[in-house]
Amino acid sequence: MAIVKPFKAIRPTRDKIALVSSKSYEAYDAGLLHAKLAYNPYTFLHVVNPGYKYHKQDVTGEQRFKLVHNRYLEFKENHVFTQDETPSFYVYKKVTATNTFCGIIAATSVEDFHNNVIKKHERTLQKRELLFENYLKNTGFNAEPVLLTHPDNSDINSILEKYQQQRAEYEFSTTDKDLHFLWVVSNEDDVSFINNAFKKIDTLYIADGHHRTTSSCLLANNLAKENPKHTGKEDYNFFMSYLLSESQLSISEFNRFIKDLNGYTPDEFLIELDTYFRIEKRGQELYRPKEKHHFSMYLKGEFYALYLRNSVYEFTDELSKLDAEILYRTVLKPVLGIEDIRNASKIIYSQDKSDGLELKTKVDNGDFEVSFGMLPTSINEIKDIVDADMIMPPKTTYIEPKLRSALTIYEFLK
Repeated sequence: MAIVKPFKAIRPTRDKIALVSSKSYEAYDAGLLHAKLAYNPYTFLHVVNPGYKYHKQDVTGEQRFKLVHNRYLEFKENHVFTQDETPSFYVYKKVTATNTFCGIIAATSVEDFHNNVIKKHERTLQKRELLFENYLKNTGFNAEPVLLTHPDNSDINSILEKYQQQRAEYEFSTTDKDLHFLWVVSNEDDVSFINNAFKKIDTLYIADGHHRTTSSCLLANNLAKENPKHTGKEDYNFFMSYLLSESQLSISEFNRFIKDLNGYTPDEFLIELDTYFRIEKRGQELYRPKEKHHFSMYLKGEFYALYLRNSVYEFTDELSKLDAEILYRTVLKPVLGIEDIRNASKIIYSQDKSDGLELKTKVDNGDFEVSFGMLPTSINEIKDIVDADMIMPPKTTYIEPKLRSALTIYEFLK
């Protein structure tokens, strides 16, 4: 049974929403970030980049976190933000050139994470957990929801459809040509309906936001220890999430680019691959896999199709069936000598938006010796691995939608 609850969101006034909400801070390069800060006094980037006000970009650590809190207070004092009077759920819809996403923003339970109702597929880094916990403790709010996914549910779909027939509280476009809508669900019957619908859902899966989730849980545990009157109902026992049905997730693959062949010549490298793969040279034909356990490779100016030899490779568990893991076990580790795929300097990952052409261009320009592509991982593969208490390899999935900051804010510390 999944626990969700409505909350009184802090959010931009209707006239300023398109100016305030932003992509995640890390999505901007230095030049674009400076332009946003220089020409838009309402962007939430001023809150998360507080040193700009003092022409100081090197503010770090706890000092920066406290300044983030101060900038946030200024936005509230200047009535850029307002708070809803009634605890509400929020129906959020994002329309891109290729996809439409519609789900519910809610407060989700730390207890559910501890009880494995909310499950993860990615390993988190303790250093980042502690850093973000400190950030949360100093700022007191979540401004970007964790993306959680759940099985398709007819009751939830019905409430989404109901609100999409009404006028949205927000309707705005962004410069990347995406269209955004937000509806406020404050009606008591509808709030109760949503609560009951999620009670029928046994498991939620983290699609994006593992570090934010674990940091929220770490903070909640520490605050509970410090609070002699802790009841479990305090706001810090919840974190903001965007709950989206599995069928609406968009999952793309990451390509792998390797800087050297670990001492092999191209011909020797192909011979090594022959152990596990049937290899077909495709020349200049842009090859993209159409089936699981098939891989594309670009080497020395030519494309190759690699077909896994099932008679040689042994499937021992759910993880062993995953294409990213197969490539690691048969090529990256034994042939190319890449043990730690998370931190190795000779491999990079890139989410390909060029229909496979990136496999060729990054190698042809001389930065890499070989590249590999594969099919995207399916949601069922992710769930199978998670349900088997296993962890996905890094950079296996690129999951959308990517969510905006400050569309709604969950304030858990006053």
